[in-house]
Amino acid sequence: MNFRDQCYELLLKVPKGKVTTYQAIAHALGSKAYRAVGTTMAKNPNPINVPCHRVVKSSGEIGNYAFGIERKIALLQQEGIVIENGKVDNFADVFYDFL
Repeated sequence: MNFRDQCYELLLKVPKGKVTTYQAIAHALGSKAYRAVGTTMAKNPNPINVPCHRVVKSSGEIGNYAFGIERKIALLQQEGIVIENGKVDNFADVFYDFL
């Protein structure tokens, strides 16, 4: 399985109401290729089934989204994630780690 498919497979494990980070996905794959994870999320061919909107920056900031930041925020809020000033509120409580 290639890097891209491994990223998407991991992302499928993140439940609604949780977020993970580019860094956490890279670390779970034994890598430090955080930007490559970001690029992979941006090229997600199936965003309906592979929820790349659940991937945020390690700082809790929203980060980019292929369909726009407002759409990413709306999707996260629909899942119960609170966003304040462009960051995930209670980040530690909603963070999903693969370890």
